[in-house]
Amino acid sequence: MSLFYTALPLKNPVLQFSLILLIILFVPLLLGRLKIPSLVSLIIAGAAVGPYGLNLMLRDSSITLFGTVGLLYIMFLAGLEIDVADFRKNSHNSILFGLYTFVISLVLGIAVGQIVLGFGWLSSVLIGSIFASHTLLIYPVVSKLGITRNKAVNIAIGGTIITDTLALLVLAVVAGMSTGELTGEFWLRLLASIASFSLVVLLLFPIVARWFFKRFEDSVLQYLFVLSMVFFAGFLAEASGVEAIIGAFLGGLALNRLIPHTSALMNRIKFVGNAIFIPFFLIGVGMLIDIRAFFKGYRTIEVAVVITVAATAAKYLSAWISQRLFGFSVDQRRLMFGLISAHAAVALATVLIGYNIITGYTFEGEPLRLLDESVLNGTILFILVTCTLATVIGEKGAQNIALAEASGEAREQGSAGSEERILITINDLESVDELVNLSLTVRSQGARSAIVALNVADNTLSDEAAEKNASKILDKAAVAASSADNTLIPLLRFDSDVVNGIAGVIREQKITDLILGLHHKNSLTDSFLGSVSESILDRCNLTTYIYKPVQPLSTIKRTIVVIPSGAENEIGFTHWMQKIVTIEKNTGSRLLLYAAKQTLAWLKEAWSASLPNAEYKVFRDWDDFLVLSREVRSDDNLIIVMSRNNQLSYQSKMAKIPAYLNRYFQKNSFILVYPVQSVLSEDIGALGPPKPVRQTLLKLEGIGKMLGKAYRKVTAASSKG
Repeated sequence: MSLFYTALPLKNPVLQFSLILLIILFVPLLLGRLKIPSLVSLIIAGAAVGPYGLNLMLRDSSITLFGTVGLLYIMFLAGLEIDVADFRKNSHNSILFGLYTFVISLVLGIAVGQIVLGFGWLSSVLIGSIFASHTLLIYPVVSKLGITRNKAVNIAIGGTIITDTLALLVLAVVAGMSTGELTGEFWLRLLASIASFSLVVLLLFPIVARWFFKRFEDSVLQYLFVLSMVFFAGFLAEASGVEAIIGAFLGGLALNRLIPHTSALMNRIKFVGNAIFIPFFLIGVGMLIDIRAFFKGYRTIEVAVVITVAATAAKYLSAWISQRLFGFSVDQRRLMFGLISAHAAVALATVLIGYNIITGYTFEGEPLRLLDESVLNGTILFILVTCTLATVIGEKGAQNIALAEASGEAREQGSAGSEERILITINDLESVDELVNLSLTVRSQGARSAIVALNVADNTLSDEAAEKNASKILDKAAVAASSADNTLIPLLRFDSDVVNGIAGVIREQKITDLILGLHHKNSLTDSFLGSVSESILDRCNLTTYIYKPVQPLSTIKRTIVVIPSGAENEIGFTHWMQKIVTIEKNTGSRLLLYAAKQTLAWLKEAWSASLPNAEYKVFRDWDDFLVLSREVRSDDNLIIVMSRNNQLSYQSKMAKIPAYLNRYFQKNSFILVYPVQSVLSEDIGALGPPKPVRQTLLKLEGIGKMLGKAYRKVTAASSKG
């Protein structure tokens, strides 16, 4: 048996897979020099090596399988990365956009089919459904550029589900009419199955996923579990009478809150999809292109040109209406057009079904098809042109939006002052992953931030044993950070006093935020936080988080924040409050703020724009802390804003908090936040105090200058006398 198969097309699976990997690796690099987008370059490569090109490979079952996975992956990522809060807020806009996009495309398709191409009524309706459907081909580009939460993207994705679902329903209706199966029973069965499938995915999937993530921390198991859920959702969609892509999107939507954007699991999902599955889908689309079909007759070219121009015009009109209706910029219009103008899988499925529906026979015995061969061949050119046009225009808009957002973030970071540096102290292997996850969750997005992991060596061990133990812990922290595509700075300190070691690193590294871990099996001590934590709080004036993880942050349903009276008047208020906003944004959990009436009024006035979905509840007295035990649920995370002694927000009853947490909240994760509270000038300059504090400090400074001036006059007068 020969080692290599020389006959074409290639049959050796190892050689086939090697060829595809080489295409994915080198073709975008080579054609990128000609300014051809990477997505289009893969489609062109697929056409070149496919059965209608050089015939190096057939579009066999393996290509079809991986291509189907890639298409579902695109829709899954769209549901997974969408901002759920924005999606809900813009749901009526998405529905409106989807409806008028569908109607415009369907009406124009019917008109073109009947008037220009001379098809019958059912054939024209089917052409209209081809116009209406689209594939989110450039979504990987949008995801890579980090603009998935842009309003135009959210509306376009929501509209995609509306248009594709309606287009597929039109396909089902046309198929039913042509075969005589369109009865009342058909409609009842279809609607009941779609409703059941949607409820199962959106309600049951999150419950099962939360249970799994709380009990299994292995990264491979979590990834395989997510994939199985997504494709099972696709199967349920097909079983209910709609395409699997609808199920994949709803599956992503169901798992959205359980897979944070900053998590290692999200990074793995995006990496595998962008590296393997999505390129396979694009190459498979290219293999469908048969250039020779366009030379078989004038009719094929006519159909291809007409449907390409008409469908592109319909999608451009929809994007233009959206720009006027929602106040989008030119780049947002380009991005939206790119997202909705590419036609691939759904269009191909529709035309193949129409081609296989036989409505009668000619005198010569030839079958009369709902869509003839000219439409089948013309659709291939239609797919190539629309995918290319969508990619070129959509990428331009996406890149311009990404640059604008990046420059805006840079200005905000520049005005914020000093660089953000987060220090996590780790001495236990079991708590490493969750401490790193918290640091990634509170970390501000951008280049002006760094994460430092510190291990102060155990002085009861020999230097060699201590260094070996520390290396194991720090290596695990570095792996946890790198798996989420972040860089962590590991530090090892030998010091007879743990507090001295931590305080020294805080000064050396100019740390702004400190995270101290409390293992989930341990309890707060009667001496409040223990000698180490209390000493650090006394000696180090920076925002400090004491974290006890009971379950992963990704499985938290609600984040409950308890804020003491007067906290809004302290120097560190703005800093830690911004971290609360970041936690809410990155975890997707519901946020409940408990505080006194005056503090709540301040929060609503100053932070409602940043926390549009937060709930505000009155917390009258710290004696009422036990009331929370009746309201806190098993999947809630408690964040309690504390205070150092003799500061503005200090309450004597805070001393009871450790006992309360040990007794009533053992099954809940919690974070104790100690803000920056001193009034030193360097702290004021770095953090920017609230206006009431700043005014008070300026008055005190003025009084001090007056007293100093008076003292100098008295001293001068006495010296003359």
